Amino acid sequence: MSTSTPEAIPANNAIAIKLSAGDSIKLINTHGSQVVDTWAFNAFDPREFMSMEHSRVAIQKIVPSVRDVMVTNRRNPILTFVEDTSPGIHDTLIAACDRFRYEQLGCKGYHPSCADNLFASLKVKGIIPPEVPSPWNMWMHVSSDKLGRLSFETPVSKKGDYVVLRAECDLHIVFSCCPQDMIPINGCESTPKECHFEILSKCEV
Repeated sequence: MSTSTPEAIPANNAIAIKLSAGDSIKLINTHGSQVVDTWAFNAFDPREFMSMEHSRVAIQKIVPSVRDVMVTNRRNPILTFVEDTSPGIHDTLIAACDRFRYEQLGCKGYHPSCADNLFASLKVKGIIPPEVPSPWNMWMHVSSDKLGRLSFETPVSKKGDYVVLRAECDLHIVFSCCPQDMIPINGCESTPKECHFEILSKCEV
């Protein structure tokens, strides 16, 4: 049962939310085509965070699905994948976009990035992350061929699709509506859009 109304995560920006162990949160792909970089940090020690490389070992697959438990860089449970109304295409391989990525793509001058968004959203909470961990890229569609070569595809999620995640410890979860507009990971228009989140149980925001 929801204890809040949906709140916006503005396009090109991120938000950090404090969750207590047992709390659940719904992340909504409001327009259906937006990729959301997702991180989680132990509320008592930000040096412990959700780790894609450790989680792939724990769940024995590249793409997480419902009932999978994501783990930290210390191999402790941190988030459980509770529900997914989308086709289930999410990415655990690709690093967060940053200024170096945009420079390589030919961007001149400053461009918003998920890496900058991570630091900015946690700074509001008085937290400085030790690094930019590899994110769980919700709805990001990365495919590979028989030789293992990767390609970036448009999302297959639909308007209003959502995922529900449950905190397995006290944590800060960060959602960043990816600002990438130089390749079509946010749809054919390559236009970043807002998403929404909703607290499904009592927590401190």
